[in-house]
Amino acid sequence: MPGHVIETVLFTLEQGVRKDDFIAAAHAMRPFIEAQPGFVHRRLSCTEDGTWIEHIEWVDMDAAKAAAASIGSAPEAAAFVGAIDGPSVRMTHSRVEVALN
Repeated sequence: MPGHVIETVLFTLEQGVRKDDFIAAAHAMRPFIEAQPGFVHRRLSCTEDGTWIEHIEWVDMDAAKAAAASIGSAPEAAAFVGAIDGPSVRMTHSRVEVALN
């Protein structure tokens, strides 16, 4: 939807984290993400070089920023967040200008 906000997070995993374990952690935090006010949709993908890309759609910037601020203290997200190499994280927020379904 035009006007919505896309949170895009690029990152790599900590050394030794198995892909299957990380995917399980991503699924385990689904209830937390879906319960956040303004949540619309989430996708998580991985490039051939091991860069993960998370796209989360929010209804507005306030919802996106509030969720981003709360994820670090959410017990449901601990395994997911703990598997990510912190210094590798790059996060942006952008407004949807065109949406095609």
